Amino acid sequence: MNRVYLDWNATAPLRSEAREAMLAATEIVGNPSSVHAEGRAAKSALEQAREEIAAALGAEGADVIFTSGATEAAALVLQGRGLACAAVEHPAVLAWCDSSLPTDTKGQVTVADPTRATLQLANSETGVIQELPHGLAVSDLTQAFGKTPFAFNWLGIQAGFVSAHKLGGPRGVGALVVKRGTEIEARIKGGGQEQGRRAGTENLIGIMAFAAAAKAAQNDLDQGSEEKVSQLRDSLMAALESGAEMVTFPGRESRRLPNTLSILTPGWRGETQVMQMDLAGFAVSAGSACSSGKVRPSSVLTAMGIAPERAGDAIRVSIGPTTDAGDVMRFADAWLAAYGRWRQRNDWRATAGRA
Repeated sequence: MNRVYLDWNATAPLRSEAREAMLAATEIVGNPSSVHAEGRAAKSALEQAREEIAAALGAEGADVIFTSGATEAAALVLQGRGLACAAVEHPAVLAWCDSSLPTDTKGQVTVADPTRATLQLANSETGVIQELPHGLAVSDLTQAFGKTPFAFNWLGIQAGFVSAHKLGGPRGVGALVVKRGTEIEARIKGGGQEQGRRAGTENLIGIMAFAAAAKAAQNDLDQGSEEKVSQLRDSLMAALESGAEMVTFPGRESRRLPNTLSILTPGWRGETQVMQMDLAGFAVSAGSACSSGKVRPSSVLTAMGIAPERAGDAIRVSIGPTTDAGDVMRFADAWLAAYGRWRQRNDWRATAGRA
């Protein structure tokens, strides 16, 4: 069976450019903090990667702090600040904030005081994109980075964070980007790496691969990947909608990431759908990868007004620039076939109950 990967929001496939950069990085033997020639070569490679990632983010190199991923970056900037947030945020953000900001049925969040709030740019489950208010304290930029154009310096926010593996880089590396002059207290202390804001020898192999992936993702956007991917997403949505009268797509009324489709079928459990599609050869998810395996309704969907007993009836399909259109349509056929079997069983039970 040829497997079809449709879970890019959990982890995007490693880009060839990132793989090549990782191999090149293994040839650099020095520690970036060492002053000898080998150390200076490593430092030069590190700073070149920092500038490339900053360019893709629309930021300044000096404002990029490397971390082990978006989760660590979120903790670095959010811990102890008591910022307000909405329930649609990723668990890495919800762990550090007060989820009191209201969300409407379209997935849009209202922020009363931006200087005391954190708000994601794009949601991992529905793809809903937010209009970030000027002066916002922090934004989770992870899902938006490399999928839709933005520039940190134009967003008007104090800080944001990203992860490499969401855009085709390796797992285990990310970054926090801050507006010049923003104070960041180190949580991991020891050496003076990252301008004293995050101790520990930098993951040069991961960082160089991150830079290569970010540069490639930006090039894809420049070449029109956003339009191509959104057309494929919309074709999938139309196919499912035409064959399944009960299906809905949370967030469809809002501007969304081009690659993300939330599919909600009331009464058909999301985890059941994921298992059925897995057996059919398709990798999809029932929500954020960091929330998988937890038997609870999606906080994203309940925040949008969907009843808790229905918020577990959704799956997420997320694609990328190299996703094959034929594979997506084969997924549509497989899902619609499974939907038909589910409806038939439900209709039989209803008939038996009336007998």
